[in-house]
Amino acid sequence: MKHVSVLLDESIFAISPKENGIYVDFTLGAGGHARMLLEKSAPEGIVIAFDRDKSAIEYAQNTIKREFQDRLILVNDNFSNALAVVKSLGFNAVDGVMMDLGVSLDQLTSKDRGFSFAEDAALDMRMDKTKPLTAAKIVNEWSEKDIENILRVYSEERFAGRIARNIVKARPIMSTKQLAEIVEMCVPRNLYKRIHPATRTFQALRIVVNDELESLKKGLDAAVALLKPSGVVCVISFHSLEDRIVKNAFRDYKQKGVIRLINKKPIIPTKGEIAKNRRARSAKMRCVVKNKTEDAK
Repeated sequence: MKHVSVLLDESIFAISPKENGIYVDFTLGAGGHARMLLEKSAPEGIVIAFDRDKSAIEYAQNTIKREFQDRLILVNDNFSNALAVVKSLGFNAVDGVMMDLGVSLDQLTSKDRGFSFAEDAALDMRMDKTKPLTAAKIVNEWSEKDIENILRVYSEERFAGRIARNIVKARPIMSTKQLAEIVEMCVPRNLYKRIHPATRTFQALRIVVNDELESLKKGLDAAVALLKPSGVVCVISFHSLEDRIVKNAFRDYKQKGVIRLINKKPIIPTKGEIAKNRRARSAKMRCVVKNKTEDAK
């Protein structure tokens, strides 16, 4: 199955690429948004695309880069470092920033990543394979109290205590299926009709392994700082913790007069898009435009 970018048309419409613009895709993934930005900003627009997953960079190098050549600059780094990296490339400001915070289908289905329990795989969950912390290390070495805490904080799991207790009892846990089965025994199935009972646990582990929420906060600051006046940032989130951080950050910048909201309420996929791509059902997009100096006064 091919990865399909969520809210692609809506996000590109909001950013409105121009032919000589400079754009940054903070989350390259399978390259859907980056490709569209390049197409819409032809013939001279430039896209700087970040991904900490080396395989995503390599894929783009062999596909999109061959087509668009020097108009695409690939950066294998966390988008939290975008401000310094983009400036080091010689760009002081950009016309738009795209942030799609979803995990790509390639990552979800990769057996050596362990993001999903659809197939049995090693408990890894690292987007950047050079980092030392894995999901296996957390479930097998962290204390019951620490595991319970991350489940409560990063997935708002109401059965966090029961799950943490049973994880510790079942050690060693080395595979995604094994962990999913342990969690499933701890959670009343009738309470999770739309998702598997282990979904929240896997979400929490992935967030901690990749330090996703702190990276998001730094990334939002970098995005706003990089924007030219009238430049646009679009952020697509997929769970409430991410969306809350985005909403609060944009609220604070709005109160300071730095940006204004394009959409007061988040944009969500149409029923038609959800029917074609079930992964879109939880997506929310928030977009802002940077004020001119005189607008902020």
